[in-house]
Amino acid sequence: MSAGGRRHRYVGPAELLTAVRPGAEGRVVRSAGDLNAWLGGREQAELAEPFTFVVDLDGLLRLAPRRSEHVACAGGADVLGAGEMGFEQAAGLWVVREVSNQSTGYCPHLDSWSAVARALDLAGIDRPPGFTHAVVFRRCETCREINIVREGDFVCVFCGSDLPADWNVAA
Repeated sequence: MSAGGRRHRYVGPAELLTAVRPGAEGRVVRSAGDLNAWLGGREQAELAEPFTFVVDLDGLLRLAPRRSEHVACAGGADVLGAGEMGFEQAAGLWVVREVSNQSTGYCPHLDSWSAVARALDLAGIDRPPGFTHAVVFRRCETCREINIVREGDFVCVFCGSDLPADWNVAA
């Protein structure tokens, strides 16, 4: 079953994909209770940093410790969204403090926010109105390297070629 939205395939290093172990996917968060239980088992220092997340093809949020690879969190599968997510407690509930699409393994398009928002809404977790830190990814059509576009400068950091205006990472 697919929740709809743009599918993002893994585009990172092959060795990370081959290292994915079945059954080691990120923790599925279907409710605020699931989030509370999972965060309750984290150390204070870990809670101060954002966590790795993906939105799987069923539209469910999966969380893993920050230094986990997104592809491992997703079990090697395609995703609807990926990035980093930080939480804080407000009125006794965990809410999303910060969220980005920062995943160099999936390089999700900015429109992946809709899948992230749906997953959080489905779980009943309060969230910001959009990515608090949005990352723009482009693949260089000359050297084929993936770039993070900074400050609107659509120039490949590897070869100096102009980057396309439209998202093309999966191409």
